[in-house]
Amino acid sequence: MFPHASPERRAYGRRMTHPRALDHPARWAPSHHELAASDSGSGRSPALLRRARDRLASAGIRRPRLLRGERTETPFDAPSIRTDHLLLRPHRMPDAADWFALQSEPAVREFLPWPDRDARGSARHLRDRTRHTRLWQNDDFLALAVEKDGRLIGDVSLHLRTVAAASRSVEIGWVLHPEFGGHGYATEATAALLAFADDVVGARWAIAVTDARNAASLALARRLGFVEVRSDGTDIVLMRPRGTRSATDLRAP
Repeated sequence: MFPHASPERRAYGRRMTHPRALDHPARWAPSHHELAASDSGSGRSPALLRRARDRLASAGIRRPRLLRGERTETPFDAPSIRTDHLLLRPHRMPDAADWFALQSEPAVREFLPWPDRDARGSARHLRDRTRHTRLWQNDDFLALAVEKDGRLIGDVSLHLRTVAAASRSVEIGWVLHPEFGGHGYATEATAALLAFADDVVGARWAIAVTDARNAASLALARRLGFVEVRSDGTDIVLMRPRGTRSATDLRAP
């Protein structure tokens, strides 16, 4: 499967990916506080600090909006995107059973810091996700359900990491139920969200962070044009410049 790490940290089942601090030549690294402010000098492992932040994000705990600084020129609301085989759209509570099934898969949690949730905890997590439908300020998080034939089978997400238009960056994450692996759906969904990040959000850079052991997620990222820029032996950070995209066919639903 591909659970990857995600923006929420990793926001998803590790078919997701998630960015982390970079120290790489300027031609790759956008000047952005989240990436540039690697936890150097803290005396603590960047990987551990990153996971702590991600766990807080997964629990719905984020900085107050008043402390997040500037906003984008316009808010970017969650789209509905139809691809050849899938529908990407905002999460909704009727998905609760499918969301719980996804979270209950050991293969999904293997590379994600998601706790072992019961049905009630999973429903609370989903309810939080239904609220994440807009990118406007730093650290804003947008999550979309990946639907196949009326069933939620995964999740893709964007985390706004840099607001300034000249260096705007997003972190992308993806996760797919293992039952639906092997059909290219994770690649198709992620490519569609990357196109939205490029064409609508105006992101100059997309970032992904994945567990170094997650070969499937790394292969997916590389297929979509991501290039490794840093590894600490635990996680691998990859970046992709704007305009590098697959041939996924996007159509308005």
